[in-house]
Amino acid sequence: MSDDITLSEEQRDCYQEITNVAMGQAADRLARLLKVYVTLPIPNVNIIEINEFKMTLKALEGATSVSAVCQGFIGTGIAGEALLIFNDASFSDISELLKYPGDLDEHEELEILMDVANVLNGACIQGIGNQLDIKFSQSHPVILGQHCTIAELIEEQENRWKRTMAIEINYNIDEHKINCDLLLLFTEKSVVHMNRLISFLLED
Repeated sequence: MSDDITLSEEQRDCYQEITNVAMGQAADRLARLLKVYVTLPIPNVNIIEINEFKMTLKALEGATSVSAVCQGFIGTGIAGEALLIFNDASFSDISELLKYPGDLDEHEELEILMDVANVLNGACIQGIGNQLDIKFSQSHPVILGQHCTIAELIEEQENRWKRTMAIEINYNIDEHKINCDLLLLFTEKSVVHMNRLISFLLED
């Protein structure tokens, strides 16, 4: 099956366009939640092995400490996980924007993390599903780690899969120290099915 997991430039461009629309909707919801402007880059779309995934995570290691939430999703013929990696330096600015009084305790940080994960993961996954005409069900978000290092996150993901299509999206709020990365990871069988679905879009 893994021999079929390839992406042509045309397919990669199509996934980027689909993700652009979805992440725009997610950014809009985050902007409304925090009442700020959210900067959006072009999403990265790649087929990667677990070793390359480790390198992708290590590339995010600018933050000495991160918190991460994982959320599974499933639809007809498609399954995957959304992994939100949140720079811990963002908590103080977000708490200010959300008007939390004083310093955050661990419970309040968890609350903020879940709120951001629900907004970004939900809007992005549903945005992709709407364009592919697929209704996704999402599991409850699971905390992978609070105030941990990227190395600890890599250990957590080590045995979950060997090869995946990864869509990497970085959300950044310039005027504030708020930064997070959303990684959408699709199983190998899902990519085969999704490639069939987007072939209809590419024919139009």
